[in-house]
Amino acid sequence: ALSGVFVLLAIIGLVWHGLNLSLEFRGGSEFRVSAVPSSANYETRAKDAVSHIPTAGAAEVTKVGTGTIRVQTAQLGESEIRAVQTALATEFKTDVGNVSASFVGPSWGASVSQQALRALIVFLALVSIVMAIYFRTWKMAVAGLVALLHDLFITVGIYALAGFEVSPATMIGFLTILGYSLYDTVVVFDKVRENTTEALGNGRMTYSQAANLAVNQTLV
Repeated sequence: ALSGVFVLLAIIGLVWHGLNLSLEFRGGSEFRVSAVPSSANYETRAKDAVSHIPTAGAAEVTKVGTGTIRVQTAQLGESEIRAVQTALATEFKTDVGNVSASFVGPSWGASVSQQALRALIVFLALVSIVMAIYFRTWKMAVAGLVALLHDLFITVGIYALAGFEVSPATMIGFLTILGYSLYDTVVVFDKVRENTTEALGNGRMTYSQAANLAVNQTLV
């Protein structure tokens, strides 16, 4: 029931909010204002400065470290980039040289995502075969993949619900969760197989008792 609640929240987050993709995935221009004398109300001030450039769209403003302001906008031309740099420098009372600008195209994120998805599918297929051979049953392989998808789906859903930014670093985090989820499942199943084989051999415990003991031993 608790798992079902988390899955439901994940679905709501993905359907209603969607993922907040970073600049690397959607493309656009990024400005970083360093050596800021005062960062009070930095979000409002940065958005007001950028609002004078209509093509910039809705700016996303975050603080990086202690004295750097990051401003992300839609893709801008050379003249517009210089205008934004000047506006930000004026607003934060710093030199224009302290406002760096960079551009990231959406094709980079799309290419990386496609390659990662292909690699993930191949990886899961190979892991399923290895688990089925190791445990001598396809059921444990399927159960391991279901648990894996369950963990990833809830994590991604929480990101969508909370509005956290999904960046390349986030994708690495998702893959780390994938690895640990699969590893933990294999460790538990290995202990289950060991206990149930012994239980069926001596008849001292039922299958469910031996499986339950395996989970408790793994937790310890």
